Amino acid sequence: MTKMKMTLANKITLTRAGLSIIMFLLMATENDAALAVSSLLFAVAAATDWVDGRIARSTNTYTPFGAIVDPFVDKILVGAAFFAFTELKGLSVPVWAVFFIVLRELMVSTLRVLAALDNYVLAAERWGKFKTVVQLSVIGLIFFIIDVKVLLPLSGGALRACLEFLDVLLAKTPYWATVIAAAITIASGISYLKNNWAMLQKSWSLPVK
Repeated sequence: MTKMKMTLANKITLTRAGLSIIMFLLMATENDAALAVSSLLFAVAAATDWVDGRIARSTNTYTPFGAIVDPFVDKILVGAAFFAFTELKGLSVPVWAVFFIVLRELMVSTLRVLAALDNYVLAAERWGKFKTVVQLSVIGLIFFIIDVKVLLPLSGGALRACLEFLDVLLAKTPYWATVIAAAITIASGISYLKNNWAMLQKSWSLPVK
C-alpha cells in the first residue's frame, strides 16, 4: 500500500481553520485581552491564505482537497469574525449584512460541490478574489477599531487624545464597511451564478424522454 503524506499547503490551510475557531472563541468572551489576541490571530490566519497558495504553486502540489477546502476555510475565517463582531457592543455591525455574506458563501460552496460531483473544479473568479480581499480588509479595519477601544482606557496624554479622536472618527465605520463588504460579496455571488448557470441547470435536471 502506497504511503500518503499531506502536503504542506494543506497543513497550513487546516491550521488556518484552527486559528479561526480559536479566534471566534476568544472573541466570544468579550474580554479586552482576548480581543487583542484575536486581532493578532486574524492577522496570522489571513496571512496563511496567501502562504498556502504560494507554496502550492511553487511546489506544484495542488490537490483536490486543497481546491475545495482552502476556499471553504476562508469562509470559516470570514464568517467567524463577522458573527463575533455582531455580538460586540459599540460596533453596530449589522446582522442582516452578515447574513447575506454567509448566504453567498454557502451558495458558492454548493456550486463547488456540484462542480466536483461533475468532475470539474470551480476556479476562483476575479470577482471572488476581489471579494475576499475586501472582506479581509474590512475585518482587519474593524479589528483595528477594536484595538483602539481596548487601548483607550490604558493610555494617557497625547496618545489618549489620538485614540479618542480615532474612536469618534471611526464610530460608524464597522456598520458601513460591513454593508459595503456585503454588497460586493453579493455581486460576486451573482457573477458565479451567471458564469455557472449551465452547470447548475444540468445538476438539477434530467433528460426529457
